[in-house]
Amino acid sequence: QVQLVESGGGSAQAGGSLRLSCAASGYFYPKYYMGWFRQAPGKEREVVARFDADGIPTYTESVKGRFTISRDNAKTLYLQMNSLKPDDAAMYYCAGGYGGSWYLSPAYWGQGTQVTVSS
Repeated sequence: QVQLVESGGGSAQAGGSLRLSCAASGYFYPKYYMGWFRQAPGKEREVVARFDADGIPTYTESVKGRFTISRDNAKTLYLQMNSLKPDDAAMYYCAGGYGGSWYLSPAYWGQGTQVTVSS
């Protein structure tokens, strides 16, 4: 049973920083990928940052240059968020799945961690 547990959310002022962590446990088959999603009230869930099939990080346009996704092993994922904007406020989810298109329908989700940004 795969479990994803996020931590590190909270409140920050605009221009500030937060770092999210995601600890994964369980057994993973080959070609397992992970990433970060977010969902703000009244908006659809979106992919914020993920690793593609070649291990290259990709970002949604609105966070490029401000957010950095990283991992220190196959089971720990991070999202460094700098220069935060009020529009970044959302529930952030760690997710994972298999294959190059895993992000279209992730197999696993964390419980989410709230990020609030005040102007």
